[in-house]
Order: sequence, then C-alpha cells, then structure tokens
Amino acid sequence: MTMLSRVMGLVRDIVIAHGFGAGASADAFFVAFKIPNFLRRLFAEGAFSQAFVPVLSEYRTQGSLNEVKVLVDRVAGSLGLVLSLLTAVAVLAAPFLAMLFAPGFYLNDAAKYQLTVEMLRLTFPYLLLISLTAFGGAILNSYDRFAVPAFTPVLLNLSLIGSVYWLQPWLETPVMALAWGVLIAGVSQLLLQLPFLLRIGLMPNPKLGFRHEGVRKIIKLMVPAMFGVSVSQINLLLDTVLASLLQTGSVSWLYFSDRLVELPLGVFGIAIATVILPNLSRKHAEKSGEAFAAMLDWAIRMVLLIGLPAALALWLLAEPLLITLFQYGAMTPGDVTQAAMSLRAYSLGLLAFMLIKVLAPGYFSRQDTKTPVKIGIWAMVANMAFNLALIVPLAHVGLALATSLSAFLNAGLLMRGLLKQKVLSWQSGWLRFGAQLLVANLVMAGLILWLAPGAEQWLQWSLWQRAQAMALCVIGGGGAYLAMLVVGGIRLRHLKH
Repeated sequence: MTMLSRVMGLVRDIVIAHGFGAGASADAFFVAFKIPNFLRRLFAEGAFSQAFVPVLSEYRTQGSLNEVKVLVDRVAGSLGLVLSLLTAVAVLAAPFLAMLFAPGFYLNDAAKYQLTVEMLRLTFPYLLLISLTAFGGAILNSYDRFAVPAFTPVLLNLSLIGSVYWLQPWLETPVMALAWGVLIAGVSQLLLQLPFLLRIGLMPNPKLGFRHEGVRKIIKLMVPAMFGVSVSQINLLLDTVLASLLQTGSVSWLYFSDRLVELPLGVFGIAIATVILPNLSRKHAEKSGEAFAAMLDWAIRMVLLIGLPAALALWLLAEPLLITLFQYGAMTPGDVTQAAMSLRAYSLGLLAFMLIKVLAPGYFSRQDTKTPVKIGIWAMVANMAFNLALIVPLAHVGLALATSLSAFLNAGLLMRGLLKQKVLSWQSGWLRFGAQLLVANLVMAGLILWLAPGAEQWLQWSLWQRAQAMALCVIGGGGAYLAMLVVGGIRLRHLKH
C-alpha cells in the first residue's frame, strides 16, 4: 500500500510538472503546501505518533479495552481542540506565515506572495484533517492494521491529479485548483479511516481530557519529540526559506528532486519505521531486551539493503529520471539540469534519511524523547551552518547538500546513543552481509552506466522511447542487484524477522 501511495505521488508530481513546470505559480503552491505539510509531521505521523503509539501500546498491554477507549476519546478531543484553534489562527495569519516562510516572495515578487497567501488559506485546514487521520491511523497500526493508513495518501494524490484535469479549467487562477485539491483530500482521507476504527471498537467519541493521565503522558513525550522527529523537515523548510531568496524556479527544483528521494524513503524507510514502532513498544513493555535489539538490527539491515542501491541509482540516473518523468509541457531542459544537481546532492543523504526513520523509534518506543531532541538541535544548527557556507557557491544545490550532511550527523549520533545505552547490539553476520551488498551494488552500477545513454539523447527521445529506455535501466539494474544478492547467498528467509 505504501508502494502504491508513493507511485501515485510520483504520478501526481508528473501531472503538476506538466501543467505548471517550475515557474512562479508552482513555487507559490509548493510553499503554500509545504507549511501545513511541515506541521503535519509535528502533529500527525511525526511527533504525535511517536508519543501516542508507545502509550497506547502500554494501555493495550497492561489495561482493558475500555481503558484504551477512554484514552482514545480523551486524545481525540484534546488534539482536535488544539488543532482547530491553531488552524483558525493560521488562516487569519496567512499573510504573516507566507512572509515568514518565503521572505523572497514578499521582498521580490508581490504577485507570487499574494498567490501564496490565497492558497495557504485553503491548504492550512489540511493540517487539522490529516492530523486526525494520522491519529486514526496510529490506532489502526497499533492493532496491526497497516494497510488502510498506508493507503490513505493515495487519496491526496488522486485529489490533486483530479483537480488539475477537472477543476483547473473552471478557475480564473488555474493553480488554485491544487489548493482546493489539498482540502478535498483532507476530508476524504479522514472519512476513509472511520469504518475501520468502528470495526475494532475504537471509533473516537471526542472528549476534552487534558487532565487524563494518558493524555498528560502523551503531551510530556510529544513536546520534545515535536522537535526531535522533525529535524529533517525543519531543515527542508529552512531550505525553502533560503530558496525563496534565490532565482525563480529554485523552490520547484528542490521540490522535484526531493520527491524522487522521497520515493524510496517513503516506500521502505517510513514503512519499516511504521511497522517496528508498535512492535518495539511492545518488546519494551514486555522487558524483552534481546528481541528489541534484534529488531533494530534487522531494520538497519533492511535500510542498507534498499537505501544503498536506491541512492546509487538516483545519482547515476538523475537527468534521465527527471527527463522521463517531468520534462514535458511547462518543464524546460534547463529546469531538468538544475533539478538534477540538487537530486544528486539529496541522493548522498538518502541512506541517512532512512536510518533516522528507523533509529528514532529505538528511543520513542522506550518513551525517551529527550535524547533525539538534543541530537536534533545539533543537527539543525549544523544544517544552518552548512546552508550558509554552501548557498553562495552552490545556490540551491548547496541547500540540498547541507540537508544531506546534517542528516548523516543526526543518524550517526542516534546510532551512537543506542549503542552506548546497549539497546542496540550488532547481530552476527554483518561482515558477510556488507561484502554481499558491496559486490551487488558495484555490478548494478556498472550495468546502469553501460545501459544508459547521455542526457542529450534522452531529451531527443519521445515519451515512449524514454519509458522503454528507463524500464530497461531500472529492470536491468534492479535485476542485476537481486541476482548478485542471490549469488552471494542471500535468500528471502534471511530478510524476514
């Protein structure tokens, strides 16, 4: 389901690139969508889930279904009230938010700034809707119902695609269709969760409960986690702020390159993290330290198994991927060149992005939110230092590279902390596993370099020719990678936990 969601997200981005390219209107939408999307990582699947799932697992393991239901009702009421107030304030303060997060628009392009404000008033209520959706999804995940929460992002992608094709022709400002699509998606995603919550007997009946012991515990865990789990998102938002000061198109170039990195990150990194958090929480509640360490070790191996070839392929196929997927309609060859440079910079950090996703649950499942916060502060300060050092010589590429460098610092410190606390211990077989990965990646890279022609050839080809050549590279490279893993002795049973 996560794979389907990310593939549909890629289709969505292709449609947006074809319709709006990397111009001023696209820049405005990406900023208007990124602000509530950033806060979604704080209030939805980010800090909230990291704080809520361990407490819910504790109630489920040690209490009755009625106690779990009381907790769910109190959290629903409290979260709903906070988010409703925040949304109301944000809609009224949209001009200030647009100026804060895109100062370059305010200073240099009044029309783009005003368009951003108008779209932000439509996109911000998505925060309330998607946060309640994520709340329902966290409950379902805790009861091992993973498919429905993983499917809900598909509705966002379908809404945006539909808005481009069917809503855009009716609007005076075409790009406003995307903002309406975001709002429509939020409503449909929330409604989808409700029947499945009813089925497991946990349909929320919202009641205020700030004094409830479980709610207070969640808030105590969530406040520091809001920073710790969202450092990479804060870094990306800072990139947007600085990119708004660069030439028109910079925000869009970073967006399209980031979206390609998000595909493997979302399909595998976030999926693995989603699955291990409730399981790690239960292992901690059961005081099963060996099983806890073994699951973390397994998650790291899975990240390396997918993250290394994905990062390598994104680097080698940066221009061909962008040309094949996005270089139609309003997207120019110049946009492809610029986006490819930032894609390569982001690909360097893909492994670190994925490791952060699976290492952070090692802390949150034990209800330790303070340590990731301290690490997150160091990573964000480093990111800002890297940004300031690299933005002048490398422009938007420097922003992407700074994000990757700070992600490695974040992941390294998280791993060091888990090892120091002895909750992560390396299982047997790492030396052989590393050798198998090295050989498989080298063979894959060699085959891709042999199969893929230069960017000039890709630009001259038709859509069908590009698709055929890309399929050959992906299937050939992926097939060679899997074949070398099998030759090296890795079997499916070795990958299961």
